[in-house]
Amino acid sequence: MSQANEENLVPGDAAADRDVSRLRDISPQQWKSGIAAWLGWLFDGLDMHLYTLVAAPFVMNLLGVASTADPLVKEKSSWIQAAFLVGWALGGGFFGRAGDLLGRSRALSLTILTYAMFTGLSVVAQTWWQLLIFRFLAALGIGGEWAVGSSLLSETWPKRWRPWVAAVLQTGVNIGVLIACLTVYLLAPLPKRYVFLVGILPALIVFWIRRSVPEPQEWQTAKNQAKGRPPGVAELFQGDVRRITLLTIAVCATSLTAWWAFMFWGLQHLRNLPSLALWTPQGRDQLVSVAFFIIIAVSMGGNFFGAWLAKRLGFRWAISLMCLGFFLAMFGSYCVPRDHVSLMWWTPWVGFFSGVFGLFTMYLPPLFPTLLRTTGAGFCYNIGRIAAAAGTVIFGLYAQVGDFRLALLYDGFLFLPAMVVALLMPESRDNAAAR
Repeated sequence: MSQANEENLVPGDAAADRDVSRLRDISPQQWKSGIAAWLGWLFDGLDMHLYTLVAAPFVMNLLGVASTADPLVKEKSSWIQAAFLVGWALGGGFFGRAGDLLGRSRALSLTILTYAMFTGLSVVAQTWWQLLIFRFLAALGIGGEWAVGSSLLSETWPKRWRPWVAAVLQTGVNIGVLIACLTVYLLAPLPKRYVFLVGILPALIVFWIRRSVPEPQEWQTAKNQAKGRPPGVAELFQGDVRRITLLTIAVCATSLTAWWAFMFWGLQHLRNLPSLALWTPQGRDQLVSVAFFIIIAVSMGGNFFGAWLAKRLGFRWAISLMCLGFFLAMFGSYCVPRDHVSLMWWTPWVGFFSGVFGLFTMYLPPLFPTLLRTTGAGFCYNIGRIAAAAGTVIFGLYAQVGDFRLALLYDGFLFLPAMVVALLMPESRDNAAAR
């Protein structure tokens, strides 16, 4: 390794218990940790996107207006989504800290219970502000699960597998989103609120996690060495860790704002295209579900493409190149007006390059000390949700009623600073060893 690359490394973390090279050599404890994190992410994706898929018609019903293109629907649905993203950010910080203090397995169980319970309660919402509260509280658990699950795997599975583990873990989210699409598609004839009942299912795996998934040895060792004096949150902004914290916040804030604006307003834009003017509401709902299904299915290929780049070029270059692809896909999708047929050819490329977010799962946690790992990863990654929340509202209020093309076009330019900042970030020694 060159001297320049050596200087760009942060200190490595303790190795996983068994750094093996063959799948059959993975221990039962590693399998349990992997399955728990993957299931947590699958249900994370499910509960995350049930609202996204039914936002406009459900909020329309709650407001008692006649059309999803009504300005009130745009305003209130954007505030609900913004509250969800703020809750996600706060949950990442709160449960991230819990993961460092209480342990990864315990915190994982708490995050899943939180988002399952409050997603299910959304079915009883009678006003838009009640739905906002339930989505905010569900997001606390969804945001926390990201930091805890990714740290659990980074501490238990082999370092050399991290790019591929990241791809598989992100695939859990994708499959959860596909299940959400299928749920909305199958329940299209029913009132939209009933889709939230499916969100209760994740609670069923919590009992197995608490009984079967042990705490990582690396966390236990670090906790014992701390002797009851774990590092405080303020240490994220001190010493060498400060630079990592600030760069991570910057790359996550820009990329997540762009992604979530697309995920939310892209579906609303598709639903209100002039080429769908004569379609029935049920037909539009099903088209949105199909389009979202295609985008997320394609994104699974993007997960493994990103992993392939990380194995060959390192995480920093892989993240930077995926952000460049993201920008090009957004520009191509919205640089000119398109009907629903043309848009269905372009937007799957946006989904493909969303594989960049899978890279964050194994890249970010090892950058931080063990007892600041879920705190640091959870805070830095999820603080981007605050920017994304503001972006969701700003882009939505800026756009013309029912037409979000220009807002989505300008939104895509956020991937350019994310691309540059990614190259300024370090590689941990463990992540460098994964290549």
